[in-house]
Amino acid sequence: MEQMILPGVVESLEELCDFLDRIAEKAGLDAKTLGKLHLAVDEMATNVVTHGYEEQGLTGDLIVSAEITPEALTVTLEDTSLPFDPRALEPPASLDQPLEERPIGGLGIYLMRKSVDRYDYAYVDGKNRNVFVFNRPSPAST
Repeated sequence: MEQMILPGVVESLEELCDFLDRIAEKAGLDAKTLGKLHLAVDEMATNVVTHGYEEQGLTGDLIVSAEITPEALTVTLEDTSLPFDPRALEPPASLDQPLEERPIGGLGIYLMRKSVDRYDYAYVDGKNRNVFVFNRPSPAST
């Protein structure tokens, strides 16, 4: 397992993306899945930094770890902001409405959850733990 601890600030997001690129390459993910990986993890990390730390007047780290198995790449993002379970958010009311007519909020989390093969959340030992699972291509399809 590989792990990286970054300050929970916007400036850390580029380093987080570099970490995801390295892990995805090791896992043999294709470009489409890499895009989904970036969308999911970057969306959550951005929300943690913006809403979990900055807007609350808090500071903390982003702890990202990755595990590659023959079946999947699992990326875990942890933070010490206030407990927040993204699964509790209602999906956006209507994705058919023009952007300017939609209520603000929730679309990024919706897209994040749609981009992964599996998503789990837990609040453990004072940390939000977001787990993103991406299936790896089978050896026969590579």
